[in-house]
Amino acid sequence: MATIGSRQKRLIVTADDFGAAVEVNDAVEQAHRDGILTAASLMVTGNAADDAVARAKATPTLGVGLHVLLVEGRPALPPERLPDLVDSSGRFRTDMVRTAIGIFTRSAAREQLHAEVEAQFARFAATGLALDHVNAHKHFHLHPTIAATILAVGRRYGMTAIRAPIEPRHVLHRVEPGSAGFDVARPWAALVRRRMRRAGLLVPDQVFGLAWSGALDTKRLRGLINHLPDGITEIYAHPATGIYPGSAPGYAYAGELAALTDRLARKQVLQNGIALGRFADFA
Repeated sequence: MATIGSRQKRLIVTADDFGAAVEVNDAVEQAHRDGILTAASLMVTGNAADDAVARAKATPTLGVGLHVLLVEGRPALPPERLPDLVDSSGRFRTDMVRTAIGIFTRSAAREQLHAEVEAQFARFAATGLALDHVNAHKHFHLHPTIAATILAVGRRYGMTAIRAPIEPRHVLHRVEPGSAGFDVARPWAALVRRRMRRAGLLVPDQVFGLAWSGALDTKRLRGLINHLPDGITEIYAHPATGIYPGSAPGYAYAGELAALTDRLARKQVLQNGIALGRFADFA
């Protein structure tokens, strides 16, 4: 297998929100069995997390990582222990800006953040699954304090790989002229990539899935595969067999599942000599 320094084209295809619902878990299983999906990011507090873990244990070729949840969901710790992070219903706040400012300005919020991240890593470890990678819901790990916390906690739980969502705009334009890249968070993503690589973690050279989040259809996926840059690329998606409680309005979940199971996409991976694998396969 090529080393990380090689420019061979290597591809990781990840499904986020594994464990959020049975509809997501069904899609992950299908996309791995019948398509090009190689990894899935587990929400350990998701409504169908136990079902996801059972499927993962029955599918050892699927790389399962931790999808750290700090916004729009249920915490691992009792809500009363996280007053600066949750709302009156006991769930994480939907206002990421407010939460981000609180974490930056209040030591109590940072202590609660550390405790919750620790609890989520511990819950993942308790599943007995190997930790393939780590990322965060809504890319909240681009917040410097959250990134530092995940790094500090994650290394004790065997974290070896993490996502830094840097999406090359020129590739998007080649696939679909006029497509816009996700530039607002790019400086923060670059900072996370440098920081995590200095710590010895595997971080993909580029990531696709931001500009077309919830709309990664068959044509776009085929285009990305045909224009895949050298190095390690992660393409992430949100497949599901249909809408479910808590699903994002406007997301084409079934369309993303269709793209991931597209026979021509699989054929293109082989024809282009692309090494398809999990994070662990390239670490």
